Amino acid sequence: MVKPTRITNAIRALRAAHGDMTQAELARRVGVTRQTVIAIEQGRYSPSLEMAFQIAAVFDVPVTDVFQYPREGS
Repeated sequence: MVKPTRITNAIRALRAAHGDMTQAELARRVGVTRQTVIAIEQGRYSPSLEMAFQIAAVFDVPVTDVFQYPREGS
């Protein structure tokens, strides 16, 4: 069983804010499969640093607006 990541993300909200972009469209623009986008959105997969920056670039926001990692004690 794969351990879920502690990294959270705002991909679903960002897709909605960008004209209801589909998971398939985001996947195409980043160069991954739709299943990868689904897994990232659901917190079942942590993207590489490069992919995280690519996703942020699609939405034209800083990577920290897309992905969050809890601070110690949070």
